[in-house]
Amino acid sequence: MGTTTFHLQGNYAPVHDELTAYDLPVTGAIPPELNGWYLRNGPNPREESAHWFVGDGMIHGVRLENGRAAWYRNRWVRTRSFEDPTVQEYREDGTADRTASLANTHVVNHAGKTLALVESALPYEVTHELETVGPHDFNGKLTTAMTAHPKICPETGELHFFGYDWQEPYLTYHRADARGELMLSQTIDVQGPTMMHDFAITSRHVVFLELPMVFSPGPGMPYEWDEGFQARIGVLHRHTPHARVRWFPIDPCVVLHTLNAHEAGDSIVLHAVRHPRLSWNEALESPSVLWRWTIDLRTGSVREDQIDDRPVEFPRIDDRFAGLDVRYGHVTGRGAIVRYDLHAGGSTAFEPGEGYRPSEAVFAPPNWLIAYVYDRARDGSDLVILDATDLRKAVATVHLPARVPEGFHGNWIVD
Repeated sequence: MGTTTFHLQGNYAPVHDELTAYDLPVTGAIPPELNGWYLRNGPNPREESAHWFVGDGMIHGVRLENGRAAWYRNRWVRTRSFEDPTVQEYREDGTADRTASLANTHVVNHAGKTLALVESALPYEVTHELETVGPHDFNGKLTTAMTAHPKICPETGELHFFGYDWQEPYLTYHRADARGELMLSQTIDVQGPTMMHDFAITSRHVVFLELPMVFSPGPGMPYEWDEGFQARIGVLHRHTPHARVRWFPIDPCVVLHTLNAHEAGDSIVLHAVRHPRLSWNEALESPSVLWRWTIDLRTGSVREDQIDDRPVEFPRIDDRFAGLDVRYGHVTGRGAIVRYDLHAGGSTAFEPGEGYRPSEAVFAPPNWLIAYVYDRARDGSDLVILDATDLRKAVATVHLPARVPEGFHGNWIVD
């Protein structure tokens, strides 16, 4: 499989029809307390695209209620540039049109709004039935792009996020209150224009990752590995007005996704999936695995530890405890969903078998994991529900009427 065309083949290939199906067949028993929507976003190009990351966003959703799978539907996010392909992300004068969006990376719910996200543009609001409402700019206050990986503080209900750009200001940190009002936009001093896909919060700090994926215009993804760029972790105190970021050098790497961070006395502990290096337009140099960074705020030192050697991505926790010292983290490996015990060490895994490929596993309270699983033999997909405390066998499998292509991120949204 070619490194530049893999996203047009197999289960990476797009689907072309928007479907709706009701009363889906189920093997096993859906936990009756699961009442809500599982929505997952991903790139689904209408025409041949240069890279997997630049396909049009399509959300695949399943509605669960009272022990039944009420419906499945898939819909493109109908952004302004989806409806009018002549709309460009950057105008002739160099200014950005933030409504020109692929909206293809994530779906989050905050303050009563469900938002489809991509890190280069404004979010787009969608209904739980996957109809597009329109761009959301926080009542005109948000003028940068918005990361696809915002964090909701479980203690305050605040939404923490950032926007990065290839031109100054390169990085801006934002915070919205529990009602969805944008309360803070703060420019962060960085070394230059880097790709910053994710970050983390703790109960007292915001944690940034400034890594050697540097803006480099050209065909494909406009970021490339730069050997001479200093890799750093930045720590910003959440509760100090106009605080400056404190930067800590680390070994060169790329982190696309964090698992979580938390306070530990005078230290911050960060878990994330680490690539030793990465090239978008060539094969991956080496697989990504789970690591831990312990940042000593008193001495300024950083300890870096590899947790496992199993290749994984798409790390997730129970988001009700984001920024706190959670015990378990869940990741997706090659043919497995892995649950790590971050306190005692060790892991367990759901391994559906040869020919099955799980996607990101999302936590649904009180103790369930939900994921789409592709079945290569029938070229179809299921929604699988797992007991997070016992991954040996799915408690329920919802059989879907269509293939769900490989995608990115989603969430369980409760009634």
